[in-house]
Amino acid sequence: MSDIKKIAILINGGDAPGLNAVIRAIVRTAEKNGIESYGFIEGFKGLLENNYVRLDKSSISSGILQKGGAIIGSSLNTNVFNLKTIENGQEVYKDFSDKCVQNLKDDGIDCLFTLGGDSTQKSARDFSLKGIKVIGVPKTIDNDVACTEATFGYNTAVSVATEALDRLHTTAETHNRIMVLEVMGRYAGWIALESAISGGADVALLPEIPYDMDKVIAKIEERKSIGKNFSVIVVSEGAYPKGGSISVKNTREGGKGVINIQLGGAGETVAKEIEKRTGITSRNTTLGYIQRGGTPTATDRVLSTKYGAKAMELALEGKFNVLTVLKNGKLDYVSLEDVVGNNKEIGAVEGGTEDSNMRVVTMDDDLIKTARNIGICLGD
Repeated sequence: MSDIKKIAILINGGDAPGLNAVIRAIVRTAEKNGIESYGFIEGFKGLLENNYVRLDKSSISSGILQKGGAIIGSSLNTNVFNLKTIENGQEVYKDFSDKCVQNLKDDGIDCLFTLGGDSTQKSARDFSLKGIKVIGVPKTIDNDVACTEATFGYNTAVSVATEALDRLHTTAETHNRIMVLEVMGRYAGWIALESAISGGADVALLPEIPYDMDKVIAKIEERKSIGKNFSVIVVSEGAYPKGGSISVKNTREGGKGVINIQLGGAGETVAKEIEKRTGITSRNTTLGYIQRGGTPTATDRVLSTKYGAKAMELALEGKFNVLTVLKNGKLDYVSLEDVVGNNKEIGAVEGGTEDSNMRVVTMDDDLIKTARNIGICLGD
């Protein structure tokens, strides 16, 4: 058993349903073992500024199981290993990680829990190399964290997308239209694929399968030939045509290790091309942030609680510098080095590069086989 007396939690990246449930589970398990719990406000930003709040023996962590968002906030695009700052009137990038390490030591934090996706866990690994005891919890609605079968927040996102498809179906059928739904996922097509299956979509376009628009049009014409004059299509925001590229809404210079590319427009591109080639009125709906906000599903509440309790259990057992994961449906853990993969350089790189170790949809996945079996066109 480890000699843990004081732990801290931070969240990095976009919000995900279930964050508060993880916090609650960590805090309650810690309380049961006489351990103090703290939360850094706004993630790595709070760690750098040493801005934190006590979570145990406090009302702040009560009544939060069903609450969306995160009671301690989250940092977005804050890479403390390469952070933009102003010196002598000039923008420069500096490594502030040693300041964060010193803050943790001064605060007497024995273990840091990092709730986040692939880039968050990369930073967690980097802190572990500086002597900090870290335990990661896989958070992202995109379901793309390496080494685990499921991330919390994903089930809620799929459920929201499925409800949207149910509603779009009625409009599509009533007006004989093509209704396109663009969903999140960045470089992984899990949300698009699973929501297409659960929502009865006719086409699902994923980042993992560059699509052939001829195949999409053929599916629409096939449906018309049997009297179905409407179709519903799901497009992942990272989907792109053969020989083409992903749809980028905006880019910025935020430095290495943060997300500098804002995806957007994939659904609109598909809708316009379909209407141009078929003459059928086609409309796109971009679901956007609705997927990641609000109350988590029961599935995500349970998964989040399991992850949080397991993470604290690992700390009590003295197992650090690991990520809590699901393997074959059971709670387990893997080394943060395994999560990082080939990205060995200190300072996180943006996901979607050859050095990142994201979990994407593979062609032998049961979801792919199921989609093909029931006639969903994947654009290939």
